[in-house]
Amino acid sequence: MRIRFQSHKWTVYVRSATNEDLSIVIDRAVFQLHSSFNNPMRVVESPPFELSESGWGEFEIAITLHFHSDVCDKPLHLYHHLKLYPEDESGPMSTKKPVTVEAYDEIVFTEPSESFFARVQNHPAVIVPRLPAGFSVPAPEEVDKRKRGDTKDNPLTPYFTNFSEADELLKLAAARQQVQAHIARLRRQLTLIDGQNQQLKSTSDL
Repeated sequence: MRIRFQSHKWTVYVRSATNEDLSIVIDRAVFQLHSSFNNPMRVVESPPFELSESGWGEFEIAITLHFHSDVCDKPLHLYHHLKLYPEDESGPMSTKKPVTVEAYDEIVFTEPSESFFARVQNHPAVIVPRLPAGFSVPAPEEVDKRKRGDTKDNPLTPYFTNFSEADELLKLAAARQQVQAHIARLRRQLTLIDGQNQQLKSTSDL
C-alpha cells in the first residue's frame, strides 16, 4: 500500500487585478481538481472566489467562471497549473516562502446591458482579501525597490505591473499610425490595379 503525505497547503483563487469584489460580475466559480481528491468538483458561490486544500503533487486545475445572466450567457473556461515547488530546487526548500504563481486574463464585455452597467456604477468598491490568512503582500514601495533590485529575500514577487494610461495612449497612437500607413499602401496598390485594368480595357476596345 502506498501512502501519500499531505505535504503542502495551497490555495487557488480568482480575483481582480485591483483586488475588488468580483461578485458583481461572477455568479460562481467551479474548480475542477484532480480525480484523486474527494469531491473533485468544487463550487464557490460567493467572494472571495478561492479554494484551499492540501496535497503532495502538482496538477492542472480547470476553472469555469459563470457570470450573472445580465453579464454574459456563456461561461469562461480557464486552466491553471498548480505549482508547489519553486523553480530553483537546488538549495534547501523553505517553508516560510510561499510559491506564488499567477496569470493575468483580461475580459472585455462589449455592449453591456443597462442593468449590468447600473449595477457596476452603483456598486461600492469592496476590497476582498488578496491572499489567504498568513500571507502578506509587500507594500508598494517595497515592490518598487524589488524591481530596482534594492531588497533581498522578498518572498513575493510583484503581482501586476503598474498601469500607465500615458504609455497605453502612446502604444495606441503608434498602432494607429501603422494601420493608417498600411491602409495608404493598400489604396495605392488598388489605384495602380485600377489604372492597369482601365488600360487593358481601353486596349481591348481598340
